[in-house]
Amino acid sequence: MLRSGVRFAKYHGIGNDFIVVDLRERPEELQPWKARGVAICDRRYGVGADGVLAILPGLTGDARMEVINSDGSIAEMCGNGLRCVVRYLRDRGGLGDAMQIETNAGTLRCSVDRDDITVLLGPPRLERPQIPMSGEGRCIDEPYVIEGIERRITGVSTGNPHLVVFVESADEARRLAREQGPVLERHPWFPLKANVEFAYARSRFAIEVHVWERACGLTLACGTGASATAVAAVLTNRADAGVPISIQLPGGRLAITVHHDLANVAMTGPATHVFDGDLSV
Repeated sequence: MLRSGVRFAKYHGIGNDFIVVDLRERPEELQPWKARGVAICDRRYGVGADGVLAILPGLTGDARMEVINSDGSIAEMCGNGLRCVVRYLRDRGGLGDAMQIETNAGTLRCSVDRDDITVLLGPPRLERPQIPMSGEGRCIDEPYVIEGIERRITGVSTGNPHLVVFVESADEARRLAREQGPVLERHPWFPLKANVEFAYARSRFAIEVHVWERACGLTLACGTGASATAVAAVLTNRADAGVPISIQLPGGRLAITVHHDLANVAMTGPATHVFDGDLSV
């Protein structure tokens, strides 16, 4: 059981909101947080959030982030959440402008420059078993029929499994995320389910994305989803490597740079403190 009067902080990354709790001095409390995560994230009866971000002591990095989704599941990674954790550790956690944070998707290098935080996500995973996605080889710009229309789909992992679908308009992306996102999230291709991005490339430097997020549903923003979309755009010659790609999500904008050799993907964007509070549960 959680102690009464447990302090937490509320943050958001372009609308993707989280409860941040610093457990570096009391890591034994992680299990109670996992048990109570659903109730705490409830937007009517709890604090309300897309997830809980537990900061734990690091083994090899400066700290570790554990992501508890609003449905109680544990995520491999969360791009917007990681920026929130970095902001917390920079502003009030005793760390400087550069740090390495351990996640279930590996240890990631992060840096703070005024309002922006950059996370190096490492190389994208494209082989189906690595995503994970059923089958062998890669799924890049493959045809797939949705609502009787042939679409082009790409499978990518940028810490979480993603399916990116390019469409012909922003309105179409918005509608399909709502209507087809739940179907594709649970498609038999994905043994761990998938985040689904419907993307409209306005130009080679600007893409609008609407996301159906695994375990959350429609979301204002998804950092790893924005990154996966940029990777898919470069792989399918809809965008260029080596330069920032502006990814517009409903909650705001992220800048994603895909390195020429796919050795790294850099995600840059803000993280905002909303309020602090006490939990009595």
